[in-house]
Amino acid sequence: MRDDDENGADRIRLDKWLWAARFFKTRSLATAAIGGGKITLNGERAKPAKPVKLGDEVRVQLGPFQHVVIVRGLSERRGPASVAQTMYEETEASRAARARLAEQLRMAPAGLVYDEKGRPTKRDRREISRFRKGFDSER
Repeated sequence: MRDDDENGADRIRLDKWLWAARFFKTRSLATAAIGGGKITLNGERAKPAKPVKLGDEVRVQLGPFQHVVIVRGLSERRGPASVAQTMYEETEASRAARARLAEQLRMAPAGLVYDEKGRPTKRDRREISRFRKGFDSER
């Protein structure tokens, strides 16, 4: 523990903060996202050990959605979701952009489902054979 603050931290590692703020289920998932370029801290790519302090801007890319949040609290422990939500404040522009994207995705046509898995199985071949025999006998 540090003795410069009674809570023990005026800065915390980025991966720990993302985990404590419940953006990721584990610290290793947070570390992988940081390494994959899905997280930026104050507009720059960061490493997992980069210190986060109050007022920093963190951009988190989760799937097609991007969250832009301002750090409002620090914690080295992962607490309940209600406490985690007080650790950051999402910008209004970020909320609006996510809502627009969610609406676009909801209105987009569903993708085609392709059930072909390659070569037919023995059962598939028998069904094809029965179908062809039935079709040939009708002529």
